[in-house]
Amino acid sequence: MDLQTIVTETWNALADDRGSGNPARYIPALAAVDPRKFGIAIATPDGRVAAAGDVDEAFSIQSISKVFALALALEREGSALWDAVGREPSGDAFNSIVQLEKEKGIPRNPFINSGAIVTTDRFIGNRGVDAAVRDLLDRLRRMGRNPAITFDEDVARSESEAGERNRALAWFLADFGRLLNPVEEVLSVYFRQCALSMSCRQLAESALFLAFDGSDPVTGQRMCSASRARRINALMLLCGHYDNSGQFAFEVGFPGKSGVGGGILASVPGRAAIAVWSPGLNRAGTSLLGARALAEIAQRTGWSVFSGPLPEG
Repeated sequence: MDLQTIVTETWNALADDRGSGNPARYIPALAAVDPRKFGIAIATPDGRVAAAGDVDEAFSIQSISKVFALALALEREGSALWDAVGREPSGDAFNSIVQLEKEKGIPRNPFINSGAIVTTDRFIGNRGVDAAVRDLLDRLRRMGRNPAITFDEDVARSESEAGERNRALAWFLADFGRLLNPVEEVLSVYFRQCALSMSCRQLAESALFLAFDGSDPVTGQRMCSASRARRINALMLLCGHYDNSGQFAFEVGFPGKSGVGGGILASVPGRAAIAVWSPGLNRAGTSLLGARALAEIAQRTGWSVFSGPLPEG
């Protein structure tokens, strides 16, 4: 299978639709991004990356970071994490306060904002904010094989300044006794985590562990155990796109995680990790063009986790 040809042809087939969708305008730093940016990268276990478009330009990965934070929180907390966070699709908006209050402060899953705040809190543990931030960066730099991976401070500042809903969620969680650390300390890590700046190439390479039982097959670096990598894949398939997760599974058939920066990370167990970026979003907050690119790749490769190439309809 010639993956480079597949990626190039997919990019070319969709290039005229660059700018489709609506960028996230509620975070000022994201609203300023060129909406015509579009990149696709597929990382494979032999160390190669098939790529097309804006694959080496860093962008804010936003909620895709929740995948890495979950892996690290599970390594620290083990199954005890599931006492504080559920494993079910939400069916509601990613920042719903109503659902959190109704369910007594236990978020439905670790990918909605309230669940990610709890996950970040458990990832911090009792070691303090600075140590947690260093750990996250160190892991990503090793998994992505690039010491330059860092946070976009302007985006982090924008996140904090526009973070009233996240603060409300965090205070709800604290009121129910779900946070171990002070609210503002947890949010300081959470906002920086969401402001991680990575390219499609770096993101795909960093996520190979999801497709290969917790380890990077190129370097041997381990991110988490095999059983936890499988569980993260399951959660990505069920919950990775909020209330658009079912549609994404129907159309694409890969475990995936979207971010409002326009990125989507997809895992193809046993085969590859894929990252796409296009800032225009659909109404559920998933990259419009990115999802179409992944659906095209699934069709061309037959890599859907459910079957071979999808028939029409």
